[in-house]
Amino acid sequence: MVRRLLDGLYLGAGYLAGAFLIMLFLLMMALSLGREFGINIKSGDDFASWCMASLAFLGLAHTFKSGEMVRVGLLTDRLTGRAKWIAEIFALVMAAIFTGFFAWQAVLMTYTSWLINDTSTGVIVVPLWIPQLGFTSGLVILFIAVMDELVHVLSGNKPRYEKEPPKTAEEVIQRAAAGGV
Repeated sequence: MVRRLLDGLYLGAGYLAGAFLIMLFLLMMALSLGREFGINIKSGDDFASWCMASLAFLGLAHTFKSGEMVRVGLLTDRLTGRAKWIAEIFALVMAAIFTGFFAWQAVLMTYTSWLINDTSTGVIVVPLWIPQLGFTSGLVILFIAVMDELVHVLSGNKPRYEKEPPKTAEEVIQRAAAGGV
């Protein structure tokens, strides 16, 4: 049950990142068309930048768990046995420390923005804690994903983000066409 809940959290964050991508696309199209017809979308650039930050950070955990995030695979793929396990643990511990630190700082920043009622300086005044939630949530969910994977690997299991190497030339081509080699 916990596994389904965590996987649902990562997938949900990925879908939410996709929703922000669609919102960003629609907003950018509206801004572009608006310029052609002399229509100004108030604070459009602010909303576009907030959508971009939210989509980038909310997509991190799903990208990590899918094995698509850039990582230390160039080093760990050359190792075998216990040396590989130790390298994976070291990489995951470092990732947990750094993502935990950044997630904590993001939570503090968002809380402080809410506490002091910090607002945007654009034409449309928005409490900054609202757009900061996407950034903060993405980092917190990534930290949970890294800790989840660390516990999984410490338990003696193979990392879930590690993909099996392709067995045929056709499989290499299919993976490359799908965007992940």
